[in-house]
Amino acid sequence: MLVEAQAPSGSGADDPAAPPTRRAAVAALRSLGLLVALGVLVLIALLSVWVGTRDIPFTSTWSVLWRPDGSDAAVIIHDYRIPRTLLGLLVGMALGLSGALMQALTRNPLADPGLLGVSLGASTGVVVAIAFLGVGSALGYVWFAFIGAAVASVVVHLLGSAGRAPATPDRLVVAGAAVTAVLYAFNSAVLLLDPRAFDKFRFWTVGALAGRDLGIVQVVLPFVVVGLVTALALAPSLNALAMGDQLGRALGVNVGRTRALGALSVMLLCGAATAAAGPIGFVGLVVPHVARFFVGPDQRWLLAYSMLLAPILVIGADTLGRVIGAPGEVQVGIVTAFLGAPLFLALCRRRKPATL
Repeated sequence: MLVEAQAPSGSGADDPAAPPTRRAAVAALRSLGLLVALGVLVLIALLSVWVGTRDIPFTSTWSVLWRPDGSDAAVIIHDYRIPRTLLGLLVGMALGLSGALMQALTRNPLADPGLLGVSLGASTGVVVAIAFLGVGSALGYVWFAFIGAAVASVVVHLLGSAGRAPATPDRLVVAGAAVTAVLYAFNSAVLLLDPRAFDKFRFWTVGALAGRDLGIVQVVLPFVVVGLVTALALAPSLNALAMGDQLGRALGVNVGRTRALGALSVMLLCGAATAAAGPIGFVGLVVPHVARFFVGPDQRWLLAYSMLLAPILVIGADTLGRVIGAPGEVQVGIVTAFLGAPLFLALCRRRKPATL
C-alpha cells in the first residue's frame, strides 16, 4: 500500500531505506514490547482486583474470582472491584488513544483530548443535568455528559470549518479554545449560583472510578469500541498526513474525511471516558509521548502502544490511590496528575525530543 510504504521514518521498521533484516528485527522487538505491555496490564488488573480497603488474601481473591460463593469477599470483588477495573481499562484505552489521535490530527505535541472542547462539553452536560434536571446518579450523568461532548464537538467543527477556507488543525484548535472558554464561564456561573449543584458536581469533576457499576461499563463500551476501531483504521492515513496535507493528498489520502473520522473518534473516546469517570487529566497528554519514546512516530505502533500503556497508568493510579489513602482512597484523577506532571516534565527535558 502506497501510504504505508511512505510512512515517516522511525528507528528502522518503518524506514524504507533500512535493510530488510533490520526492519524485521525492529518490528519483532516492537511486537515483543506490545506483548510485555499486555502482560503488565494483566498483572495491574489482577492487582486492582486484589487490593482494596477490605483486606482479602490473594488466595481467597483468586478463588472467588473464578468461583463466586456468595461470601462477602465474592460480593466485594464481583460487585465493586471488577467493575471499577473494567472501567479503568476502558477509560485508559479511550484516553490514551484519543490523546495520540489528537496529537496526530493537530500535529501538536501538547494536544490532549480536551483541546477541542470535548471534556468541557461533557462537564457542561453534567452541570446542566445536576442544576436544572435534578439528576444525582453516576449512571444518570453518563448520557448528559455524552450529549454535552457531542454538541461541543459539532460546534467546534462547525466553527473551525466556517468560511471559504477548509477546516485546518489550527482553525479547529482556535475554535476549541473559544468553545472551551465559553463553556467554562457557563459552568462557573451556574455552579457559583447554585451551591447544591456545586456540592454534587465536585465529586464528579475530580475524576474517579469508585462507585461505578457494570451498568456504566455496558453503556460506554459500544462507544469506546467504535472509537478504537475507527482510530486504529486511520493509522496509515495519519502517517501520510504527518508529512503535510499536500503530500498526504498526493499519496492518496482524503484529508477531509480523515480529519472528520478522527474528530468523531476523539469525540466517542474522550466523551465516553469523561462521561464514565469524570475528567482525568494528563493521561491523554503523557502516554502518547511515552509510547513515542519507544516506537517513534509511526502511528500504527504509536496508537497500539498508547492503547495498552494508558490503562496501565489509569488502573495503576487507581490502585495506588487505594493504598496511600487507606482506610479511604485518593481519587484516580488526583493520582494521575501527581504522576503525570513530573513524567511529562522529564520528557520535555530530554535532549532529543521525540518527533510527531
